[in-house]
Amino acid sequence: MTVLESLQLSTDFLEKKGIESPRLNAELLLSEILKCKRLDLYLKFDQPLKENEVDIYREWIARRGKFEPLQYIIGNVEFYGLPFIVTPDVLIPRPETEILVEEVIKYCKDKTGLKILDIGTGSGNIPIALAMNYNAAEVVAIDISEKALTIARENAVANGVEEKIHLITADVKNYMSGYQFDILVSNPPYVSKEEYPILQNEIRNYEPMAAVTDSNDGLDLYRTIAERAKILLKSNGKIFLEVGKDQSKYVADILEKNDFINIYFVKDYQQIDRVVVGELR
Repeated sequence: MTVLESLQLSTDFLEKKGIESPRLNAELLLSEILKCKRLDLYLKFDQPLKENEVDIYREWIARRGKFEPLQYIIGNVEFYGLPFIVTPDVLIPRPETEILVEEVIKYCKDKTGLKILDIGTGSGNIPIALAMNYNAAEVVAIDISEKALTIARENAVANGVEEKIHLITADVKNYMSGYQFDILVSNPPYVSKEEYPILQNEIRNYEPMAAVTDSNDGLDLYRTIAERAKILLKSNGKIFLEVGKDQSKYVADILEKNDFINIYFVKDYQQIDRVVVGELR
């Protein structure tokens, strides 16, 4: 079976299963197996696949047909231009979160000696991206999941920043650092219990529920973080929060009630308010 024949069969299969962008998925999975760039497949259309390559490809296509996320199947994803290991123990990093990272980096520019706390780090994508792009900072990242932190540690080592990041198993509700931070950053679970049952199969059936929803109104972690910020954040310190669609004004209200000022929003690629930034009075 050639590369082209494999792609055609796999695309037809994924399309019948209702997978969005079936051809793209088929190409990405096969390029991972062949260890080449996706566009290079077009130069290999007549190349026959080896038996073991066919076996792996069939297994992966079958898994994708059951809506298992492509990133979990291949075991990695790119975020902010960096490679990250991902498993079902961690939320898959999204392009929207790159906007959160970018906003923090913009604020850090020309500043030194900053202490940054990432709350609910998951795969470690946020603190690792920050450490890779801003050297003059001490970065601490916490998560309640030891399994997630195991992945975060692997990613820190893979990106060569294991000495720059302190990864700690902790719940923000009772975490005490011994000092105050200049910046708090977080992409907390913000899907409400009403929205969760109607999410895509990929998210609902495969990604860690605790990283997606707070099982309430989607704002619980924002309330907790804003309250705890009065202890964890320096006066005039900054908070950077990723938010869901139509949540920005509610999160801004929460911040205002907890002594934050100079609040502003940053839009994503679809012109949705995606990041809320505030300064502790």
